[in-house]
Amino acid sequence: MPITPAAATHASPNGTAAEILLELVDENGVTIGTAEKLAAHQPPGRLHRAFSVFLFDERGRLLLQQRALGKYHSPGVWSNTCCGHPYPGEAPFAAAARRTYEELGVSPSLMAEAGTVRYNHPDPDSGLVEQEYNHLFVGMVQSPLRPDPEEVGDTAFVTPAELAERHAENAFSSWFMTVLDAARPAVRELTGPSAGW
Repeated sequence: MPITPAAATHASPNGTAAEILLELVDENGVTIGTAEKLAAHQPPGRLHRAFSVFLFDERGRLLLQQRALGKYHSPGVWSNTCCGHPYPGEAPFAAAARRTYEELGVSPSLMAEAGTVRYNHPDPDSGLVEQEYNHLFVGMVQSPLRPDPEEVGDTAFVTPAELAERHAENAFSSWFMTVLDAARPAVRELTGPSAGW
């Protein structure tokens, strides 16, 4: 996995994982401080900056990812293409592009801002809380995927009908429908009316 300049500042000299800090924000998305990642997700949760990416192929199908089983938060569930947290001071767009490459081995051929959404979703399985101010991005993917198995268990491109079927049969992340619904206007603009989003 390549180390980007943003990631390099968060690696310790001896190669072990350094503490990961998130940006805490107020209800308007203004930065008010930082907190360690796991601590920010402990109940009742602390409002922090996040991002969610929705990438589509040329047929208008949404790329889903199944989170790897080794992840401490929401392992094994299906979710949007990529999601995560910017490092303190990192632009959400840059973080979204960085994590998409780190997790899936691709760079979007197009990616645009799609608004923000604020939510509070407890995860009953892990006991953690997603208290997030989430920056949304939509885009296109045209290169073959090279997922990092430590991050991604599986991937699938789906139509709206296939998503509905999967959602009825599989576990999805607690935040998935919230972020998808918030991104739908931008998704429809990107994919066109025939895609059905």
